[in-house]
Amino acid sequence: MVTRWFDIKDKALDLRQKGKSIRFVEKKLGIPRSTLSGWFKNIILTDTQLKILEAQHQKGMIKGRKKAVLWHNKQKELRIKLAHEEAIETLNQIDFNNNNILEVALAMLYLGEGSKDNSTSMGNTNPLILKFFISSMTKIFKIHKNNITCELHLRSDQNIDEIIKYWSKELTIQREKFSAVKDKRIVKSKTYPNYHGVCVVRCAGMAVLRRIVHLGEEFSKMVINTMD
Repeated sequence: MVTRWFDIKDKALDLRQKGKSIRFVEKKLGIPRSTLSGWFKNIILTDTQLKILEAQHQKGMIKGRKKAVLWHNKQKELRIKLAHEEAIETLNQIDFNNNNILEVALAMLYLGEGSKDNSTSMGNTNPLILKFFISSMTKIFKIHKNNITCELHLRSDQNIDEIIKYWSKELTIQREKFSAVKDKRIVKSKTYPNYHGVCVVRCAGMAVLRRIVHLGEEFSKMVINTMD
């Protein structure tokens, strides 16, 4: 049976004998790879040609992997953008002047991250978490920033003054409100410049602690019960 590409078979064979890859011939002449495989099965390439084809294959693989990385990064960017848009859409439906909503949010954060002993305090490495904690506490419980103290837990190679300066600026709390404790163990590797230790913010006594912990626990139970 004569195929529709028979008239350009000789051209295809000539390209292959010159050491061109099946992929190259397929793209140049538009002949299916299955057809070319049958035509080329008896063509023996030289060692030099085979080495060139292998080098081209490896180069193509590297290029393909780079394209794949770019594609996956682009897809990740789109997923992040979508997640952000969905978050904003949800937040637009919330009344931020409603202190009950704010207190529940605070209670849930505190239930997971806050201290449960002696005082209302929270430690974290993320300034955003602590800014929310401080803002919520000052708005709901009318706590003045002058009554807030901060304790830094640092690695042995960190500069106390520099870290206090960083947290003081981030949390807009006066430097004299900060104290610092260093880990006595000698670090085996230098601390990353963007690591500023753990900042523990203390701002109220046991009464507030009990209130927000119970609120978080009871809210969790109510949500669970509505799902059963």
